[in-house]
Amino acid sequence: MRILITGANRGIGAALDSALSARGHTVIGTARGHPEYQELDVTSPASVAALAERLEGQPLDALICNAGVYLDKGHNLADGFPAQMWADEFAVNVTGVFLTVQALLPHLQQAEAPRIMIISSDMGSDARAPGGSYIYRASKAAALNLGRNLSVDLKHLGISVGIYHPGWVQTDMGGSGAAITPDVSANGLADRLDALGPGNTGCFEAYDGEPLAF
Repeated sequence: MRILITGANRGIGAALDSALSARGHTVIGTARGHPEYQELDVTSPASVAALAERLEGQPLDALICNAGVYLDKGHNLADGFPAQMWADEFAVNVTGVFLTVQALLPHLQQAEAPRIMIISSDMGSDARAPGGSYIYRASKAAALNLGRNLSVDLKHLGISVGIYHPGWVQTDMGGSGAAITPDVSANGLADRLDALGPGNTGCFEAYDGEPLAF
């Protein structure tokens, strides 16, 4: 498959790049300000459009919307979560996903069995609401909702959409005390990408295939 990954320069994105390349796939990684990757700022409509233009005529078998931020980690309800932080976090975690999908739809439609993988989190599940991390939780819930609705609207085009929790991963975002390594998460997600198709489009699953409550 020919696969594009947003935010491929570090963490889960970099591990996905390695895992999928090792399986023989052609991977196009994107990042901001890293010359070894395709330039992409998912918050910038112009940057997203420029990427689509550079890839003109090239089919994409899969798009992995991985780029994300967790800016409100450790904030408290009394004086945290400023308004601009809400805007900035949603710009990456939600709007950035939509803009990327929208711009690359023509490329996906050129493939035989195209699929979109949206990296959300079980922190976006209404069934798991222990409090705190309000912006991140809300943005990942919105990404989940976005993916579910895209799965309906894109089904007639033959494009399958899955939404996934990568696990609690040992990255800058997850911290060194997290449960699993990026390689474990990435290989599980690679398996989920292989399994994604019309029969399970709209699914919300963990990296290991466990179905998650919406």
